[in-house]
Amino acid sequence: MTLPKFLPTIHIHPVLMAFVVISFLTGTFMELIIILSIVFLHELGHYFMAQRFKWRIRSVMLWVFGGVMDTDEHGNRPIREEVLVTIAGPFQHIIIYILLSFLSNGGVVPASVIELAVYYNTIILVFNLLPIWPLDGGKLLFLGLSALLPYKKAYHAVIIFSMVASLSFLFLQFLFYPFTLSTFLIMIFLFMENKNEWKQRYYVFIRFLLKRYEGNSSIKEVYPIVVTHENSLMDVFSFFRREKKHSIYITFPSSERKFMDESDCLQSYFHGKNYNKTIGEIVEYIP
Repeated sequence: MTLPKFLPTIHIHPVLMAFVVISFLTGTFMELIIILSIVFLHELGHYFMAQRFKWRIRSVMLWVFGGVMDTDEHGNRPIREEVLVTIAGPFQHIIIYILLSFLSNGGVVPASVIELAVYYNTIILVFNLLPIWPLDGGKLLFLGLSALLPYKKAYHAVIIFSMVASLSFLFLQFLFYPFTLSTFLIMIFLFMENKNEWKQRYYVFIRFLLKRYEGNSSIKEVYPIVVTHENSLMDVFSFFRREKKHSIYITFPSSERKFMDESDCLQSYFHGKNYNKTIGEIVEYIP
């Protein structure tokens, strides 16, 4: 769906199409319209904040109770900037509450519709704050972890936790709550999204490294890394952290220690194509 230039290109996820069909079959089309309106406003919050920081955004994918902004900016922008883009979506729900309050006082919209909108606005807000990737709560969890841990470890931890959390919600629903098709489909969808994300983890990490190699990462301080001469470049990269430039110290059996800059490691990997050499072998050839 192509909208005016100041708005993103919108794509509809197949899961959402399934819910459209279900809404027609069950006579809940009004509920679907309310949900889609709230989700659209939620995503506009992310989009306009990202536009403010001049992110490159290709499109927005809408699915029930949420959406995903298609951009390569995640992982290399300042953490503070990504936090602001992430919370801009949930912030829209506060605006929606205020708007619904005005509409309620004005008597323009039936009270039953207002109540329904308040209910779904709350459900969507709470759902999006669940700590499951790619929900906003999952992104905030990742940003918090990536401020404390190496990027690769933080990313892997969030994806694994998200898969376990999705299955746990399904398990709890079967045991303690009445079965609902919508909850089942959403949790299966989240699990499959994270399963696919896990399959793509290598390419996500390479993209993170490539942005650093191209000089497109936010750097705030220098952070030293100590590795052994037997480590591969990819082993070294697994210690890389966001917003930090790394000074790499390589130790040898003779207690000798050599220094290598982060940019030299990235140059050796992407330009020199030294995929199989150890960092000890590579540092010997650097003047």
